[in-house]
Amino acid sequence: MEPRPQPRNNSRSYLLAALLILAALNVLLLYFYYQERQDNKTKDATIAAKTEEVLIAKTKLDSISTQLDAKIVEIQQLGGSVDSLMKIKAQLEIDKRELKNVGSFDSKKYDQKIRNYQAILVQKDQEIARLKEENGVLSQKNESLSQENNGLKADKQTLSDSVVAVTIKNQELAEKVTIAAALRAEAVTVNAVNAKGKESDGGIYKAKKLDKIHVSVLLSPNGLAKKDEKVLYMRIIDPNGAVISDLATGSGEFMYNNQGMIYTAMQRFNFDNSRQRVDYFYGRGGQQFKEGKHTIEVYCEGFRIGEGEFTIK
Repeated sequence: MEPRPQPRNNSRSYLLAALLILAALNVLLLYFYYQERQDNKTKDATIAAKTEEVLIAKTKLDSISTQLDAKIVEIQQLGGSVDSLMKIKAQLEIDKRELKNVGSFDSKKYDQKIRNYQAILVQKDQEIARLKEENGVLSQKNESLSQENNGLKADKQTLSDSVVAVTIKNQELAEKVTIAAALRAEAVTVNAVNAKGKESDGGIYKAKKLDKIHVSVLLSPNGLAKKDEKVLYMRIIDPNGAVISDLATGSGEFMYNNQGMIYTAMQRFNFDNSRQRVDYFYGRGGQQFKEGKHTIEVYCEGFRIGEGEFTIK
């Protein structure tokens, strides 16, 4: 009787089964890897959105704080009580400090707080109107006395008009001097920096090879500018028109044209009128820049002093 080839066939079957199991494991590992990447992208987007919400809430609370200060002064001048406003002001400062903890930020909770503060401002406007009306009644009682001094008032008005005219001219001159003393950026350049710290220029960079950007601001000499410590604010605006910001990397808010604006990064430096450079090295902590054209805006002492751009492909 001839021997059967069964053991050899069994070995092939075992090998084929092992290969199929390895292939299945590889497919499973690829699936888990893809799923982890998707989860990380979702987490990054959530953190960026929450940071933007925190900055918006801070801007609104700062505006409310400014209005509260103005109403406290006005009510005091009209002879009203400001005890309740002072307590509200103290609570507002607590709410502003708690914004530093981004992880526990609750947008619905702060939206309600902001609405409550705004309602209080409306109530205080009504109180101010009432106090003004009461003061107006007292003014009418003294009107007869005021009429006796019309001659003196006319002379004072003439003198006051002269003072106002001189004051306006001085203000115009001061504004011209301020504008002339403003810094100007001669050039704003943006280089790419890879993970090894090597820089490249050209203005168009690949997202995969970009670890951070090096923004260099070259300041023009200005003999009218004070040689002192100044603050340079930089805003990076992505292709969608949004300001890139992250509280964890030093982003915040500054005033421009009496309005709060979000900045990406800031730099303190001592101006010495030597055509100096101010450098920023900014990275997004592993998060890639979006594809498209990015705009750089630079501000100093209430003026927009220069701009630049770079493109990600």
